[in-house]
Amino acid sequence: MNTQARVIPHRANGRLRRIFGSWEALLVVIAIAIFFINTQASPYFLDPWNLSDATFNFTEKAMIAFAMALLIVSGEIDLSVASIIALASTAMGFALQLGAGTPVLVLVGLGTGLLCGAFNGLLVARLGLPSIVVTIGTLSLFRGIAYIVLGDQAYSGYPTSFAYFGQGYVWWVITFEMVLFVATAVVFYVLLHRTGFGRAVYGIGNNPTAALFSGIRVPRVKFLLFLMTGVMSGVAAICLTSRLGSTRPSIGFGWELEIVTMVVLGGINILGGSGTIPGVVLAAIIMGLVTFGFGLLNVPGIVMSIFIGLLLISVIALPRVFGSFAGLHRKR
Repeated sequence: MNTQARVIPHRANGRLRRIFGSWEALLVVIAIAIFFINTQASPYFLDPWNLSDATFNFTEKAMIAFAMALLIVSGEIDLSVASIIALASTAMGFALQLGAGTPVLVLVGLGTGLLCGAFNGLLVARLGLPSIVVTIGTLSLFRGIAYIVLGDQAYSGYPTSFAYFGQGYVWWVITFEMVLFVATAVVFYVLLHRTGFGRAVYGIGNNPTAALFSGIRVPRVKFLLFLMTGVMSGVAAICLTSRLGSTRPSIGFGWELEIVTMVVLGGINILGGSGTIPGVVLAAIIMGLVTFGFGLLNVPGIVMSIFIGLLLISVIALPRVFGSFAGLHRKR
């Protein structure tokens, strides 16, 4: 029964790919359509500086989504990423109060993300606990620590040099975050699609038992994947804290839903074993365009939350629904 549940979405995705050429091709069409709609909906959309600001709607989340994509391909998931952002930002704020400069703040942010990822990885990869249960628990744990440390207060007064990570421009309208987004996309593309480690991730996602008997060190690979997710959450915490110029325990609240939606919309099989980084890149751009378009039209934030929820359900349900219709058609 369990095997059947894993195969059906994969086959249905295959049918969708045959119809549209590839999932990525469909995402390109959707992105172009949304871009055109936005140009018609608001005269301010095509302004270069507005488009530059639009990148902030997805770059930080996408950098986590790249690491999350590998984790989900392996058959695991991390729902604590937004809480890791909150804890890493709180740790940086605490270090700031002790007089730390920009290099130390960056190390604290990355180190906190690394430790949180290691904690999740130990519980899942070493103790064999279900990742969804573990990370729901650490979701509350990490953000709870941030609330205990900060309460209703906020850390502010970050140095000017630190502000560059979230507010700086490399050239004209090209932000530092956009360059970092492209660089991480390339790194994770190579890692997943051009290395033995990536093949091991796919193998584990398709059949962890067979992967183990073929010589793949499954616990070690999964532990490394959780480390990557933690580190990328730390990177996002640095960029977000720098962009906002302050630390609050509610920072990044709800991002885990948007990140998972970004990954699944990008064509990553939620049950593991398939998906591509280019798909996640396109999904990130699509969600960024939709968010920015809603913002230009002054659509309330709650509407965006509803849209994200419906989008996640639709993307997961579509292969199953399509597979069911295809099955009925064959019977006739």
